[in-house]
Amino acid sequence: MGRVTERRRVTRVRAGVVSARPDTLVAEEPLEIRLAGKPLAITMRTPGDDFALAAGFLVSEGVLASADDVRSIVYCAGATDDGSNTYNVVDVRLADGVALPDFTLERNVYTSSSCGLCGKASLDAVRTTTRHPLADTPPLCLSPALLSALPDRLRAAQRVFDRTGGLHAAALFSETGELLDIREDVGRHNAVDKLVGRALTDARLPLSRAILLVSGRASFELAQKAAMAGIPVLAAVSAPSSLAVDLAAETGMTLVGFLRGESMNVYAGEERLVLEGAEV
Repeated sequence: MGRVTERRRVTRVRAGVVSARPDTLVAEEPLEIRLAGKPLAITMRTPGDDFALAAGFLVSEGVLASADDVRSIVYCAGATDDGSNTYNVVDVRLADGVALPDFTLERNVYTSSSCGLCGKASLDAVRTTTRHPLADTPPLCLSPALLSALPDRLRAAQRVFDRTGGLHAAALFSETGELLDIREDVGRHNAVDKLVGRALTDARLPLSRAILLVSGRASFELAQKAAMAGIPVLAAVSAPSSLAVDLAAETGMTLVGFLRGESMNVYAGEERLVLEGAEV
């Protein structure tokens, strides 16, 4: 859509030398997600892969489980008072027989950082709502060396980050370390939704043999999105939150944090890693 980046004038100061130059910035715009014509959520995102983002979001909320659940996803015409299309509003129509969530609730989502739920209530919500419980059979068997190689592969594939320095990324890797898909966005949760939404439309859910790697930290929301998509391994280059660790332990997910170079912390699910000389 040509809106992933924008140019702005910047005053640059380097070693006391002042100059003016154009700079490339990552674009950030709101996306309203509607379900059957009714507003459901608004997220700030980098334009692009909007249909995948909407689909992935609805997977994480337990509304969608497969591509057959979707009748259509379209941009809403007449999204402004003058009737023009901003490409910032998408409407998802469900297939016949797929139940709509309860719109009488203040907000249908139960696990986003703005929903107000935490602790045991959130953990129970994911466990009882997911239609893709973790089922990597036989279990993934990963070496620390394989995981250590993934951040460099992620970074090498970040095309927009190279131009702006302002994007998060999420990537799916196979159990042998092959890069399967990568998405970038100003919000790492949106990047994950784009990955999951693309997997849904390609009929690849559940992602039971995949590793999810995210730039930055591993929040509860990201762990929840991984669990809802059936992803058995979540790795992050920074720290996890305490609730993300609780959710990983509750669902049987492997959670790795501080994945940098040859170092990492394994917070849950260490049985999927081949750890030689481990002390217990």
